[in-house]
Amino acid sequence: MRRLFEIHLTQIASSEETQDMTEKLKPPVAPVTPVTDDYFGTKVTDNYRYMENFKDEEVQKWVKAQADFTSHSLAELPERDAFLTRMIELDASIVSKVNCVLRVVNGKVFYLKCGAQDDVWKLYMHSSTDGDEILLVDPDKFIRETGKPHAINRFMPSWDGRYVIYGIAASGSEETSLYTIDTATLEDVDRPISRIHWIGTWLPDCQSFFYTRYQEMKEGMAVTEKYQMSKVYLHRLGTDITEDKVILGHEISPSVSVSPVASPFIVTVPNSDYLFAVVLYGTQKEIDLYVATLDSFHRGAPEWKKVCDISDEVLIFEVHGEELYLVTHKNAPRYKIVKTSLENPELSKAELVLAQSDRTANNIFAATDALYVLMDGGGSDKVIRIPYGGTATELELPFDGTVDFFGNDARLSKNDSRVDGILLTMASWTRSNSIYEYNPKTKTFVEILLQPKGKYDAPDDLIVEEVEVRSHDGTWVPMSIIYKKGIKLDGSNPCWLNGYGAYGFSLYLPYQHQDYAWYEKGGIAAFAHVRGGGEKGEEWYRAGFQQTKPNTWKDLIACAEYLIENNYTSRFKLAVEGFSAGGIAIGRAITERPDLFAVAILRVGALNPVRFETTPNGVNNIREFGSCKSLAGFKALYEMDAFLHIEDGIHYPAMMIIHGMTDTRCEPWQSTKFAARVQAASASGKPVLLRIDCEAGHGVGSTKMQRFQERSDIFAFMMWQFRTEGKESQQTQ
Repeated sequence: MRRLFEIHLTQIASSEETQDMTEKLKPPVAPVTPVTDDYFGTKVTDNYRYMENFKDEEVQKWVKAQADFTSHSLAELPERDAFLTRMIELDASIVSKVNCVLRVVNGKVFYLKCGAQDDVWKLYMHSSTDGDEILLVDPDKFIRETGKPHAINRFMPSWDGRYVIYGIAASGSEETSLYTIDTATLEDVDRPISRIHWIGTWLPDCQSFFYTRYQEMKEGMAVTEKYQMSKVYLHRLGTDITEDKVILGHEISPSVSVSPVASPFIVTVPNSDYLFAVVLYGTQKEIDLYVATLDSFHRGAPEWKKVCDISDEVLIFEVHGEELYLVTHKNAPRYKIVKTSLENPELSKAELVLAQSDRTANNIFAATDALYVLMDGGGSDKVIRIPYGGTATELELPFDGTVDFFGNDARLSKNDSRVDGILLTMASWTRSNSIYEYNPKTKTFVEILLQPKGKYDAPDDLIVEEVEVRSHDGTWVPMSIIYKKGIKLDGSNPCWLNGYGAYGFSLYLPYQHQDYAWYEKGGIAAFAHVRGGGEKGEEWYRAGFQQTKPNTWKDLIACAEYLIENNYTSRFKLAVEGFSAGGIAIGRAITERPDLFAVAILRVGALNPVRFETTPNGVNNIREFGSCKSLAGFKALYEMDAFLHIEDGIHYPAMMIIHGMTDTRCEPWQSTKFAARVQAASASGKPVLLRIDCEAGHGVGSTKMQRFQERSDIFAFMMWQFRTEGKESQQTQ
């Protein structure tokens, strides 16, 4: 069910009444109340600062009226229902989808599954990959109890498979509660634990687990403290959570340094005699790592030894026996793998296991037989197998595409390493996920049939082109272009360009069934692998980071120009879309070159970074974007701030600005302020719609139907504007 401020405009009885509603509904004009700040002598005026108080009654009224107008405008679009119906059909062509497969040594397999008739992912268990299936957790029970959609955001089985801890969050938020289920009785064990940062890992006894919890917010505390001072606790099954012992945190253990803004975690490995303490700093990928023996922990005084800190630039670790394997980009921008002793870890004397190459080593897994390394290859990944004490060899994968090792976060949770071989998932731009198991004895990959096959899993009528685009400074930027066979590249095609470029994340996405609805309408999809992402390693990431951030949107602009110059599309048929931190790339691209685009889609976007530091998640992102407390930081943030670069009288493209009300990563007011400013400034007369969903967050936890509704709204909005732009272009000729 659509939940856009509970506006159900589809109940309008007749087209005549609809016309009356059209005349009455207008996007309300936001009051202008200037606030001027002085940053190191630079005065910055913000006309909509008051919107940051989202609880204000007048702000709520304005947002609700905007939602009314948006709901009605979208309901009028002729393609909207057709796109939604087709997406549901495409999704139903496969019985179910499976994700996040974890297995333990006794053959039990745990995974998330979403059936064609399901609206959320559910947690299942198999006694083996071909055994009987048992439903463990159905989030629909929470929906029935509360009326709000709930989702599983993480889970971790005990090493014997008897218990599973899992996180549940409501309405797309990330406010997670931890539950424990007994897989034999299917009953919850103990009462849930709130304010969960990370669900943790199990001790070898399979009766105790660690978890990381946020502090409790009390009256008078600043909102920026919400994600600070988190602590690691130990919980033993059958005991009350008030008895849980604090293990790590700020000033908890003198041997493990944890600043107030850092997040501590404890990681276990089932066949190891050691515990691992990991400390993360906001969005920083690099870790501080400590190791202690289980014996010392059980004696009540863990003897932590420091392995590395962030200056050592270690991202991931794995364990085999007494050896510790580390992925680092220290003096290796494409990453290398080294190993050291667990008993006496000395990173300065670590042995080189795999040197850096032209590909990025972005994940590792230590099985009983070998270390498996995932090499990022720009949409065509490789897997390297390194037998312990042996020579590295490249495995022959089932097909060219992207590869993912199953798990949660490779820094913080480990799969069961007491097995031979590896489970992995593969996909490509034109093939949906397939699950494979590598058998080192037969040296072959075997497809695991947990994932059923469907009619539209791998359409043979889609073409993929991998191109490189020359950017403003001569740098060659990769771009992936997908379209249906038979279309003419004559500049008349609708084109949907995606960009991100932050945190070192690569924008290589698996094919989604619902996107075929776009391709079969003649639509082209393009994915710009701009700087700030991880497509070409650490140097590529750093080339779109803080002071170098302008490269991110300038790369995106170059990709847009390439699509136009090479007749994939025209500026009248080109839409650009970005999500979260991708809002910086999209927002600044359209403020710098509004003439290039017909449509901009900004989803839960970081659109006002100068003010980001004042939010609960802002402190965590200082490392990524910078801080206004320094002159250099302010200059970088101001340059990437799309809200502050909107100018009056400019012909801006049509826009749909999307946000979920429960978003705690990127506050909804970033979108409302941006929408208000563009609506007031734009001279193009094109629609600027603010789409707000009360039961969604930062793009996670939403139901399948919510995601389909959002995507059908986006596709229909783009097609509407392309038609309008096409008519205008003909009139000017």
